Amino acid sequence: MNDMASKPKSANAPAAGDTKLTFRRFESGENMWTGWDDLTEKIFQADKSYKCPTYVHRTPPCQGSCPSGHEIRGWLAIARQMDKPPTKDMKWQEYAFQRMVEANPFPATMGRVCPAPCEDGCNRNEVDDFVGINAVEQYVGDWANENVLKLPQAGEFTGKKIAVVGGGPAGLAAAYFLRRKGHAVAIFEAHEKLGGMMRYGIPGYRTPRDMLDTEIKRILDMGVEVRTGTKVGTDVTVEQLETEFDAIFWAVGAQKGRGLPVPGWEGTENCITGVEFLDAFNQGWVAGTAKRVIVVGGGDTSIDVASVARRLGHITHKAEKDIDPHNALGYTAHDVAGAMRREGLQATLTSLFPLEKMTASEREREDAMREGVTIMGGVMPLEVLRDENGRARGLKMCKCTMKGAAPQPTEGTEFEIEGDIIISAIGQMGDLGGGLESLDNGKGYIGTDAMYRVKGKPKHFAGGDVIRPHLLTTAIGHGRIAAESIDHFLNGSPVDKRPKVDVHHFNLLRELHQRALDPEPYSAGQTRGTSSAKYAIHNYEDRSASQIIPHSDLFKGHFKYEARGRRDEVHIEGDKVLGNFEERIKGLTEEQAINEGKRCMSCGMCFECDNCVIFCPQTAVKRVPKKERAVGRYVYTEYSMCVGCHICADVCPTGYIQMGLGE
Repeated sequence: MNDMASKPKSANAPAAGDTKLTFRRFESGENMWTGWDDLTEKIFQADKSYKCPTYVHRTPPCQGSCPSGHEIRGWLAIARQMDKPPTKDMKWQEYAFQRMVEANPFPATMGRVCPAPCEDGCNRNEVDDFVGINAVEQYVGDWANENVLKLPQAGEFTGKKIAVVGGGPAGLAAAYFLRRKGHAVAIFEAHEKLGGMMRYGIPGYRTPRDMLDTEIKRILDMGVEVRTGTKVGTDVTVEQLETEFDAIFWAVGAQKGRGLPVPGWEGTENCITGVEFLDAFNQGWVAGTAKRVIVVGGGDTSIDVASVARRLGHITHKAEKDIDPHNALGYTAHDVAGAMRREGLQATLTSLFPLEKMTASEREREDAMREGVTIMGGVMPLEVLRDENGRARGLKMCKCTMKGAAPQPTEGTEFEIEGDIIISAIGQMGDLGGGLESLDNGKGYIGTDAMYRVKGKPKHFAGGDVIRPHLLTTAIGHGRIAAESIDHFLNGSPVDKRPKVDVHHFNLLRELHQRALDPEPYSAGQTRGTSSAKYAIHNYEDRSASQIIPHSDLFKGHFKYEARGRRDEVHIEGDKVLGNFEERIKGLTEEQAINEGKRCMSCGMCFECDNCVIFCPQTAVKRVPKKERAVGRYVYTEYSMCVGCHICADVCPTGYIQMGLGE
């Protein structure tokens, strides 16, 4: 081993222009040997003489971190141009889109608004900076929309009908996967349009409505029945659904915001929740909210509330014909808004946690501050202060420290913030009144088991925020898994266990099949020595359902520093944000998307670098003949030539090569 290196870097990327390699195994001057005795002891204890390479597929941490279960490594391999489309007339973007929608039918939407836990988990953080997974996903999703790509066709009709209650991300995802399995689906939605929190909980400058409509329409085009403006429990009873349908999937979301648990909140007219505010805004009520807005939160929803309020501004003049149905929310009539005189409002966002520990994404937080939102971290509300008319005039606050999830007030630090409207964005819960009380688990949610079956109700399943408020991508994952559970239930073969790593995985047999490289049928009895057999996949093992590959199993020294390709963003400062509802994120170009795909380290899967072929001293590792190659089948080992030196495993950048008993 040489000694010309430094300790592994952190996730912080070097300064622009720094092209030094970013991973070294030893500090300068160090090596792994401390003396002759130590060296000879290690030689006598060596266990490398009887092991040969085995190609072991494991799940990369990006996929393991994705709540919707994306096979991220797979479509990044397509973007990098390594995994070629199965037909010559297919564009790589279409092939990548097909791979994406195996787990998530909303790539354009999620590429914009998902906070990307996949990027947090990316092993490339240990080299320089994570791969821009979100950016590539948005690029492919937008390309699919522009080129009018369709989803896979629905399966052959099974004769079974499922009611999906709620047309948000969980309900739409479940409908999509159920149609792929051939079941009939009817969606019941209380709003006039589908989309759930994607439409009514997120402002349009983050989820452009034409884009969202395109992705939803793809699902409906598979033959999904839709009944909008229909509230189950009142317009349609639960008993009617049980009679008409073979199964019911509850995806009603968490439509009820949590108020502040402080004196003065209850019954105060100008104290509302973030859910109410965003729902009213997204339904077309233009809110000239107030001159001073206080938002209590710290998560992405609170950022959206404060940012929307800043964009709306304070209306200083309105025509008499304008309607004022909600004193708290402001004025309606979207078409008149542009003619109204507006001025900037003061938006203050408070968080129990310090700024750097807020749950809101860093990018959204920085954008909000740039746009004029004042963010105060490490403070807690104590009381809503009212005026002589009983309306809120401000909040009494104090500094605090966090002990776990519980704030601890700091004595003697009390202060007041003045405001004309107070918005609580501290969480939400299901609204299970109006005929749905039997589903309530006593906490405002629906209780399910690990298969998303509603406890005590055999035909009922549930997913999304109504079982656990979380990310949009989490709700999509619930819909995907619940669809499988419903399918098993309808087939009379319910399952009680899911894979340990429950995501969409690369399947080598499927990869070989699409390229007409299927193994021959197996007809022999018990045998050994399959390395030359045509019915076996030589020296390959699939551990993806149970193992996530850590960065320590990769040869990270292979990867040089490459700056992440960043999407351009429209940054607006101060009062220039007034009335500006244009999208902020600009997508990658094709070249940028390809380059970002090339930064993927392909953890747990061969990416055809040739290191093992080049460095094998016995020439035992060989390339598969070109006409027989596929992803995961680029090299093989001639066991009769292998001496078990381990060099191929040591130089494998992706950790795909593991040493095991070979024959």
